Amino acid sequence: MAANSLPQDISDVELVHLARAAMKRAHCPYSKFPVGAALLTESGEIVQGCNVENASYGGTICAERSAIVSAVSQGYTKFRAIAVVTELSEPASPCGLCRQFLVEFGDYKVVVGTASNNKILITSTRALLPFAFTPESLDTFEQEKASEAKGLKQDDATEHNVTVVS
Repeated sequence: MAANSLPQDISDVELVHLARAAMKRAHCPYSKFPVGAALLTESGEIVQGCNVENASYGGTICAERSAIVSAVSQGYTKFRAIAVVTELSEPASPCGLCRQFLVEFGDYKVVVGTASNNKILITSTRALLPFAFTPESLDTFEQEKASEAKGLKQDDATEHNVTVVS
């Protein structure tokens, strides 16, 4: 669904209502467990997503990832918040794969709500996945490799008659 422009000061409750609307479009003939998401971009756009199941279960996409994939395909990669809603009576946390997917785009608010009442849980992507593997992890790896490449290894030093002192 194309992004809808809303005021940048949208409330958590309003974001949950938009996730509820998205949940109504869920395609879940196997689990019968609809989920909706509403993603608030940094620029104030709203992108909705819903779970879309597939007979080949591995092809199923959760609502959170559906919203992010839609947002990225529209050119949005910076987010301020996402609301996720199910029909359970208590807020249900995103699955592990969705947590990893959410944190890929930074640390932002996660509002988990229900379709049946006004209970909401507010957290953040980093709180959901505290020891996440992030793009920064790859940056650190690249920096370590670059530093290692600049320095001489002991084997190289011996071959070139150089003493390495650590």
